[in-house]
Amino acid sequence: MAEEWSEHQPIYVQLHDRIVERILDGDLAEGEALPSVRQVAARLRINPLTVSRGYQMLVDEGVVEKRRGRGMYVAAGARETLRARERERFLREEWPAIRARMRRLGLDPALMLEEGEGDDHGR
Repeated sequence: MAEEWSEHQPIYVQLHDRIVERILDGDLAEGEALPSVRQVAARLRINPLTVSRGYQMLVDEGVVEKRRGRGMYVAAGARETLRARERERFLREEWPAIRARMRRLGLDPALMLEEGEGDDHGR
């Protein structure tokens, strides 16, 4: 996890988002333990309460589960849950602006997809 924080969002939200990205990327697998609150706080030089708050957001979303006395673990089905949520958010919030910009620039999405088939970005 990078140590740079944006001033536009609370740090606990940014931490939450970074963990979500790691789960989506497969860097944190289902059933895998998250680093302890103390470890993350020390490594990133942030308040342990900030880390706890970010972790709690993940618990509230059902992406992470608390195991009493053992820590936090990525919940079963977390990756698919996050993918579905992020797809919905992308289609609702980001795609309309991308589609409008493509239209303004005269770009055909079908042709762009064909051009991109040879690369590995669409995995």
